[in-house]
Amino acid sequence: MIEVIKQSIEGSKSGEEKVNRTREFLQVLMLKILFDRGYFENIAFVGGTALRILYGLRRYSEDLDFSLVKKEKYDFNKISDALLFELGKNGFKVEEKRRTVQTVNSILIKFGGLYEKLGLPGQSTEKFLVKLEVDSNPPKGSKSVIVPLTVRFVLAVNTFDLPSLFAGKLHACFFRKYTKGRDFYDLVWYLGKRITPNLKLLNNAVIQTEKKDLKLTELTYKDFLAEKLKKVDFAAVRKDVEVFLEDKNELKLLDKELILRMLE
Repeated sequence: MIEVIKQSIEGSKSGEEKVNRTREFLQVLMLKILFDRGYFENIAFVGGTALRILYGLRRYSEDLDFSLVKKEKYDFNKISDALLFELGKNGFKVEEKRRTVQTVNSILIKFGGLYEKLGLPGQSTEKFLVKLEVDSNPPKGSKSVIVPLTVRFVLAVNTFDLPSLFAGKLHACFFRKYTKGRDFYDLVWYLGKRITPNLKLLNNAVIQTEKKDLKLTELTYKDFLAEKLKKVDFAAVRKDVEVFLEDKNELKLLDKELILRMLE
């Protein structure tokens, strides 16, 4: 499998791109394992990494995020054990750290030896990290769809439709406890696609985390977003997302006035 990864990162223009492409290969491999084991019956692939892998978003990502869609027979430890077993079968030396914070189950998988074997920038003894998280108590109102994936491996991924993914991204943009630049890059992508968010899901998400009902509608949500955007530090946004962009010129898109005009 190391040789396959080497082939997939050939032509990288920088060490940074090598690292990003290596992580993406491992992410897709982990999705393949989840598909082969039938775990997409219980969980849906969401977040920015889902946009990247399933819809061609032009930025790399770090974590694999999932939402629980069927509680019956859901067992996070069984999912984690299967991932570790199959990665080991594929020749990877892995360590892991599991934790549950409130309703989020997570496993941090540490791949040993990849920096040295793949010639990645960094210390040869450094561990390559990929995190997987499952929200075991997501807000109600999402719609699941099956999306085929044929890059590197062939599989079918259970995910949310784009309006539901957009709702999750808006909640992350404006109610996350800290500013994450990647969220706002993704916001520009959704606005460019002219997608209307799943407002039932967004309202339920805000009720769940903020204990208030915004009652957003198709007539009011853009005004709400505009007011929230005015308070965002876009210098911090650009700094956070730069390392993940395929084309650094796209940093110009992360401009407050430009995004406000997109909302009009």
